[in-house]
Amino acid sequence: MTRRRNSMSLLLLAAAASLALASAGCKKGEEGAPSEPKAASQPDAPAKPPVQAQASSAKTVASLTPALDFSGRKDPFKPFIEPKVEKPAAGSLPAAGALPIQGYTVEQFRVSGIIAGFKENKALIVDPTGKGYVVKAGMRIGNNNGVITKITPSFLEVAERSRDDVTGKMTRRTVKLALPKKN
Repeated sequence: MTRRRNSMSLLLLAAAASLALASAGCKKGEEGAPSEPKAASQPDAPAKPPVQAQASSAKTVASLTPALDFSGRKDPFKPFIEPKVEKPAAGSLPAAGALPIQGYTVEQFRVSGIIAGFKENKALIVDPTGKGYVVKAGMRIGNNNGVITKITPSFLEVAERSRDDVTGKMTRRTVKLALPKKN
């Protein structure tokens, strides 16, 4: 019950304070709410063009882009230490657009296995670095434009065509890569 009396007296006190503030704000000469301004008695004058031309939106957008120049700054993604690039041996450098299997001479490859199939035979050859390739007849091999012509159960035959540096004539040679015998 006392709680209700306290809240009721608090409500009456707040209402009295707001009434006192509202009555103190208005004086005799003033009205309670401001009235609308009176219309000008002058007739409508012709509208004058603005002194300053309105800026177009295209120019505003262009001026909002920052004009910063980072050409003198250091690249934050560039590593501090430059990695050393090791050049491969001269014999293992393939020509531009050539496959890695065309970067070595045919004699550098060794035959690791031959797979005899119903339609065609395939061979597993290993380059000097130890990387293996599965090849079949008609594939290019070696840096002298060698083409695998025949795969038998015991050897691989490669026909090479190369141009002689001194005479400029085309030379042909056939290289046989034999499968090592089992011990």
